[in-house]
Amino acid sequence: MLEIKNSSVMNFENAIRGARNPMNSWNRMDSAYDEKGQYILGPNDLNLAMRLAKAGSDHRKYLRQIFVSVDITAPLYWWKEFDTYKVGTVANSTSTMHKIASKRFAIDDFSHDHMNTETLACLNQIVDTLETLRQQYLETKDKTVWYSMIQLLPSSYQQMRTCSMNYETLINIYYARKHHKLAEWHTVCDWIETLPYAKELILIKDEK
Repeated sequence: MLEIKNSSVMNFENAIRGARNPMNSWNRMDSAYDEKGQYILGPNDLNLAMRLAKAGSDHRKYLRQIFVSVDITAPLYWWKEFDTYKVGTVANSTSTMHKIASKRFAIDDFSHDHMNTETLACLNQIVDTLETLRQQYLETKDKTVWYSMIQLLPSSYQQMRTCSMNYETLINIYYARKHHKLAEWHTVCDWIETLPYAKELILIKDEK
């Protein structure tokens, strides 16, 4: 289970202008904002952007200046894999340490969409135990009880993070993860495909 909300893509105009710096070709810029405030690449700019994107990372530095911000809610086991991408990403998460006792535990706080019946029954028992511990902690503030919650918490626990990254990082993520066995990565790759000019600037590798 993985949910993506509040996607924003920023800085196309400045990135494209910067892409023209090496050849001083700013006079060929033909992009503009439409009535909805979206930056629409003109034929000249799109052609340049695509050629540079396909030429390799040394030539497409401008993609590192196209920024994406997004809220992702995903299980802890997925976040461990996302944390591989330390370069080019920033994430602010909801705090398990500070807020674990702030709301009632429920089954939908955990990814369970691929569990079999036996495993789901086990998870329900863990959720009940976590809720009992939470109530005890609220009454006693006993640090041992708090630690019990933290250490019992399954890796399927869902955490929301606001993430920022750039188009170059998204190229790396897309091609490294689109065939991954975790369904959550497929959701991410499907989202990447919906971003502005993803087909032209992110999905750039010819694969057989």
